[in-house]
Amino acid sequence: MQSGNVTTPFGRRPMTLALVATQIKAADIRRGKSADKWKVYRDACDARSLLGLRDRALAVLNALLSFYPETVLKEEANLIVFPSNAQLVVRANGIAGTTLRENLALLVDAGLIQRNDSPNGKRYARKGSDGAIETAYGFSLAPLLARSEELAVMAQQVADANRQLKIVKERITIARRDIRKLISAAMEDGVLGDWGRVEELYIGLMARLRRAKAAVELAEILDELELLRDEVVNLLECHVNLQESDTNDNEIRQHIQNSNTKSTNELEPVSRNEQGTKSENSIDRKAEPLKSFPLGMVLRACPEIASYGPAGSIGSWRDLMTAAVVVRSMLGVSPSAYQDACEAMGPENAAATMAAILERAGHITSAGGYLRDLTSRARRGEFSLGPMLMALLRSNGSEARRA
Repeated sequence: MQSGNVTTPFGRRPMTLALVATQIKAADIRRGKSADKWKVYRDACDARSLLGLRDRALAVLNALLSFYPETVLKEEANLIVFPSNAQLVVRANGIAGTTLRENLALLVDAGLIQRNDSPNGKRYARKGSDGAIETAYGFSLAPLLARSEELAVMAQQVADANRQLKIVKERITIARRDIRKLISAAMEDGVLGDWGRVEELYIGLMARLRRAKAAVELAEILDELELLRDEVVNLLECHVNLQESDTNDNEIRQHIQNSNTKSTNELEPVSRNEQGTKSENSIDRKAEPLKSFPLGMVLRACPEIASYGPAGSIGSWRDLMTAAVVVRSMLGVSPSAYQDACEAMGPENAAATMAAILERAGHITSAGGYLRDLTSRARRGEFSLGPMLMALLRSNGSEARRA
């Protein structure tokens, strides 16, 4: 049974508010609650990174649990075990005494066990006339029972994080393979493009990948790798489309030459309106629609735009487009220039471009003129948002590292 009292440690060990909180929580166990001690132990093992525990500490916890005679921890039972240090050393695979004491302290600090010290610091139990334990001094396992659900949730969080990390690593491997082989194919076939710059970007990302350890760093590198792969694919698509266009033009010219027509007027449009329509359609076929990029990537590349969103933050594309209108006005970009950009690029990409212009506002003389130039290039199929975002991502990453 749990007394519910807060006890202080024996000797020189200090009492802290964290220990008080642990003991209060351990005393507040739901009546009739029970949990399989080895299930709780496995959850603690899985959640060790969140608990700040090392393997030796878990080995000591395993040894303590082995001294509890039942498989199930129960609220109404005595949850205090009282093995000597010598007994614990044997069951903890013969670790040194100093290591044992260090890891016992870690388990206490992590809130998985608590000390219930006797007046003289010894661990023992006093039994009644019927042989049942009346009082026990040692280590209480009540915190494990009290936190059983919490430990299960923590274990699931770690499992989910590990699964997500595995997926990110798999996607990085695929993106690396795709980029490497696509660059090689493009260079071997003589595809026009700045492949030296692409190769340089790829090598830089590989250098960062070798140093990256945290999941956040790997996720950022994955975003940039996939962005670079998209750029490579876009260049190859343009090359393929250009070849197909040239082939079709040759076939059409050959067909015209071989046709036995009665009048050359049949090959000409009947009015200027038709001529204008055909010319415009020709331009539209050349200008591929701009690729949209994830909102999270845009915000990492252009963090300044966030403060102009509703309530000082951006949580959706609608928020970004609202912020872009505010920034447009602030930078002196005319409504017509921004409307043209929306029509040429699409509203999402126009808003992202506005965010990028804000990020580089100190280096741009006329934001309106710059946007009109990008719009014209977008209409001709010569503008891609990807390189701009990648440059800003690299710039922000370098500034963060210097800070």
